[in-house]
Amino acid sequence: MTTKQTEQTEPVEDRNALLERALIEEYLREKGYSMDEFRRLPADVVEKLMKEASQYASLKMEEVEARAHFIKELQDDASSLEK
Repeated sequence: MTTKQTEQTEPVEDRNALLERALIEEYLREKGYSMDEFRRLPADVVEKLMKEASQYASLKMEEVEARAHFIKELQDDASSLEK
């Protein structure tokens, strides 16, 4: 048995992690903070904002997942009608 050496590549980040990060950044922008400003805030403020931002991102991600599931169900139902 032979194995092929694969090229080393950068690790692929989870798509959900990318979406979560984007949603957290969106929340912070809506609150009036850039990421640079956010990092310079006092620790207690950062912790509070991150909790809020994480909850916001989590709810948005659940919404996206629910919509995707709904669309898949619609497509499955439509495809069964075409048969």
